[in-house]
Amino acid sequence: MIDDVFDAAAAGDRRLLARAISLVEDRTDGVLAAIGRLHPRRQAGPGSPAVVGITGPPGAGKSTFVDRLVTQARAQGLSVGVLAVDPSSPFSGGAILGDRIRMDQHVLDPGVFVRSLSSRGHLGGLCRAAGQVVDLMDAAGFDLILVETVGVGQSELAVCEVADTAVVVLTPESGDTVQTMKAGLLEIADLFVVNKADREGAGRLARDLEEAVHLDPGDGWKPPVVLASALQGQGVADVLAQIQAHAAWCQADGRAEWAARRGRGRVRTFLDLVAEQARTTAAAALGGDQAELASALHQGSANPYVAAAHWVDR
Repeated sequence: MIDDVFDAAAAGDRRLLARAISLVEDRTDGVLAAIGRLHPRRQAGPGSPAVVGITGPPGAGKSTFVDRLVTQARAQGLSVGVLAVDPSSPFSGGAILGDRIRMDQHVLDPGVFVRSLSSRGHLGGLCRAAGQVVDLMDAAGFDLILVETVGVGQSELAVCEVADTAVVVLTPESGDTVQTMKAGLLEIADLFVVNKADREGAGRLARDLEEAVHLDPGDGWKPPVVLASALQGQGVADVLAQIQAHAAWCQADGRAEWAARRGRGRVRTFLDLVAEQARTTAAAALGGDQAELASALHQGSANPYVAAAHWVDR
């Protein structure tokens, strides 16, 4: 049954694509094997589809910017899949998943598919299922896939291992370039967008970013800096043009760098899946045959470091 759902999703059935994503998010048995049987087009090379990560600090206007970017892409006749990762409660694991509301103008457009996922405490600004959902959207035939991260500042780095092009959205209120460098965003960015460009300090931030980019002695891709205002729709076309320019570079001079990034992404996927399985197994044991250990940990009579070392070595 799972294979039938995934096959139909890959064939373009949007309702079953949503169902397949739910199966991935719910960690349903057999899902990984079903994903492994898909044939994402990115296995053959970059550009089809273009997978773009939109990241940056909270309040930078990422969701509004993604909405405008979808509109611009649709004007070019591109089909668009949007994956928006929302922060989850550390207690309930739930999330508001509000991006579908913010992008309601695209709801009736058959060329747009929007899905929000809860981060479920996963670090890196994404969620465990993000890479798998991107592969699903890839197999489903979208021309452009936009991945919007949580917006948690210094842990936003996982996006560069899922996306072909990492777009960092900043505002004059985001802080200076030094803070951007400390957050690691300078290293992962393929394109900088200074959003809310009508505000004081936008031009200065753009100039500082350009200077920081040109300090890199490498001869590879130099991240452009684009001034934009998502709310007013200004600069969005320029951003899409730069995204497409980077995709073209990945297909030519940047092919080796793209392949290395995809390789790191596959390693991360493997480690994430193994780590999750190990945590699930350990949690099940604490509720089962290791209940005595769980009780000892709760009461403080067992040392968690010693217990963990014993668990790993057994």
